[in-house]
Amino acid sequence: MTLESGFKKVKKIGLVVKTDPKAQEKANRLESWLRSKKTRIIRRTPDFSYRVPSTKRRKYVPEDVFCVIVLGGDGTFLSAVNWIGEQNIPILGVKFGDVGFLAETAEENLFHAAEMILKENFTLTTRMRLQVDIKRNHRSLVHETVLNDVVVNKGALARLAHIKTFIDDAYLTTYSADGLIISSPTGSTAYSLAAGGPIIHPDVPAIILTPICPFTLTNRPLIIPDSSKIEIQLGKKGSDIMLTFDGQAGIKIKEQDRVTVRKSDHPLSLITLPGHQYYDVLKTKLRWSGGRI
Repeated sequence: MTLESGFKKVKKIGLVVKTDPKAQEKANRLESWLRSKKTRIIRRTPDFSYRVPSTKRRKYVPEDVFCVIVLGGDGTFLSAVNWIGEQNIPILGVKFGDVGFLAETAEENLFHAAEMILKENFTLTTRMRLQVDIKRNHRSLVHETVLNDVVVNKGALARLAHIKTFIDDAYLTTYSADGLIISSPTGSTAYSLAAGGPIIHPDVPAIILTPICPFTLTNRPLIIPDSSKIEIQLGKKGSDIMLTFDGQAGIKIKEQDRVTVRKSDHPLSLITLPGHQYYDVLKTKLRWSGGRI
């Protein structure tokens, strides 16, 4: 999707910077440069303290922000996405350190990327997000939107988790495993990939279910249409089981909880600069064909 002519003009930019001296110093220079271009800055350091999600309203980035620029890795990027919430505010990732799948450009190209933003010389691409709802005793307990994944995880000393899984109200199976990952195509290169899941291009309309160390070896990753509604609940005697959201938040779930996952009505808008390709990041990160990090 190209930048629409009716899109709000550049007046205010959000800046999320990881707690790294090099990134902070570069952000200071960027902030000074942007202010010299008559641009207002809202700066934020990611909060990596593990939070418990709820239905209560959190503080989000102001709606009049033109875009959010992220200096850091994938964790910082996901923190910024959480700050954006369900608003249609574009985001640009600038990597510092190891290559991240979510970064659009590298630190040495930061000022060039910022200039492209001020000139509105970029395109917008959308990434599907997942909406996660938890009901307990018919009461809404949690409403979260995630970019990568929602994960059912058993505690370190807990026995196998028994996860009853339904798709579009039809019973699929009960996974007996260390956990279950439900991911978007963007999240297919995160935890799901480490657990043996497939790589899905971000434009493919799909949701991936990847069991973690399943007891039954025939339980393999499953790709389903993005129109599907997934519902999970714990089997009997389920204890010490966590549900986590993009690795940013988590909550203990109980047998009576009903967890529903579906495609969100609020995709994320990514800023894409001219000449950048998804496959370039993929080849570099996975070291294909001699690619280096």
